[in-house]
Amino acid sequence: MKNETNEPQHIIHMILGGIDAPQKPMMRRIKISITREKRTRSYVPEDALTFSEEDIETLSQAHNDALVISFLVNAFQIKRVLVDPGSSANIIRLRVLEQLELLDQIVPASRVLNGFNMANEIMKKEITLPINVANTIKNAKFHVIEGDMRYNALLERPWIHCMRAVPSTLHQMMIFPTKDGIETVYGEQQAAREMFVVHDVTPTSISLPPKG
Repeated sequence: MKNETNEPQHIIHMILGGIDAPQKPMMRRIKISITREKRTRSYVPEDALTFSEEDIETLSQAHNDALVISFLVNAFQIKRVLVDPGSSANIIRLRVLEQLELLDQIVPASRVLNGFNMANEIMKKEITLPINVANTIKNAKFHVIEGDMRYNALLERPWIHCMRAVPSTLHQMMIFPTKDGIETVYGEQQAAREMFVVHDVTPTSISLPPKG
């Protein structure tokens, strides 16, 4: 079984946010309470999640690369995964789920996703997967995309917040606390550059008619 897709890549707009498609009118009250976090043996102070100039020095050169990583699902490695804190919905390609033979775990769901150009797209399928990053496993809900994308999956704010992770495109790293200390995941710069390569286009010369 293959665990990486090699189909031609096409551009898809970045997902910035979304709202659940309304099913029926609903009202509810939310009770908010504030409690102090209890320090335990596994407590990690927030100032421990930091980056340094030395982290940048380990990179080969100055860059503008996105943060691209890999994760495991049931021991299968999924590559070309974009970490995007600017979006609010985890996304995965249908083709990836086909290769993992997980189509029977997809459930119907309606959600409207908004792109950067304010275009709306209604997602009708979702799946919950056990995402393994650096031996830390968290269940994550993904909305299923049937078309082609430059990446196989997007890990966005729901997963990032659940992991209490701090990603940095500049440092090409993501750090998060675990019961054993701070875990570091490094970005895959070569994969990022292949996904988001920008080609220079030579302008076509225009012949103007002679004056007079």
